[in-house]
Amino acid sequence: MPELPEVETTVRGLARFLEGERLEAVILNRADMRFPFPQGFVQALSGARVTGLARRAKYGLVHTDRDSTMVFHLGMSGRWRIDPATPDKHDHLVLATAAHRFALCDPRRFGFVDLVATEALDAWPAFAAMGPEPLGPDLQALRLKSALAGRKAAIKLMLLDQRVVAGLGNIYVCEALWRAGIDPRRAAGRVSLAALERLVTAIREVLEEAIAAGGSTLRDYARPDGQLGYFSKLFDVYDREGEACRRDDGGAIRRVAQGGRSTWFCPRCQR
Repeated sequence: MPELPEVETTVRGLARFLEGERLEAVILNRADMRFPFPQGFVQALSGARVTGLARRAKYGLVHTDRDSTMVFHLGMSGRWRIDPATPDKHDHLVLATAAHRFALCDPRRFGFVDLVATEALDAWPAFAAMGPEPLGPDLQALRLKSALAGRKAAIKLMLLDQRVVAGLGNIYVCEALWRAGIDPRRAAGRVSLAALERLVTAIREVLEEAIAAGGSTLRDYARPDGQLGYFSKLFDVYDREGEACRRDDGGAIRRVAQGGRSTWFCPRCQR
């Protein structure tokens, strides 16, 4: 599933060609993806000018001059294609400007699109209870300490809770916990403030590095320009079970199941 860096990379790629442009055509090739397209979607966006693009957690935002914002989620296999050479049967939504065409391709159809009044975005159900953005100023160790106080659930699972931190996914939580030297199985309420300070720094570093690398190419993900992200080549723990820890501490990467997902960590240096 595309995670935060992949969505950020997608948004930045789209913005280069879409920001400031007028949508001359909005084409739906089917009535739904994971959910039906909103009623009146084509009419609401046809002729609208794109005023900006942004990201919230794992969602992309396309703001328009009609005080409405198109929200998209890439699901498991979704990606935007810019000026595709040939149509794809999985191009469910196509936006056209005077110069370019943007096709939302999603073979599995776990992604979706919604149209929300821009002024009501914070109250949109998926956003209303979200925690702070991991790359924003609101993610601070003290705030995280307060949110985790008394929690017996594992720190790994709590970081995946979007109410605690918005947009963190399995890959980057595993990587950040390794960088911070924190055992993913540790009870969240028992992680010290000093360790959380390291964790906040690690979260920002790993996300920024992944964005710079164009994201992680896992299965179907590719950037809007068709290029593949290469952060997967830089993983320290993710999907490296049995390999030596990069800290050269004599430890080997171990995999355990947590909350129905795999967790990779080094039991020697993560405490």
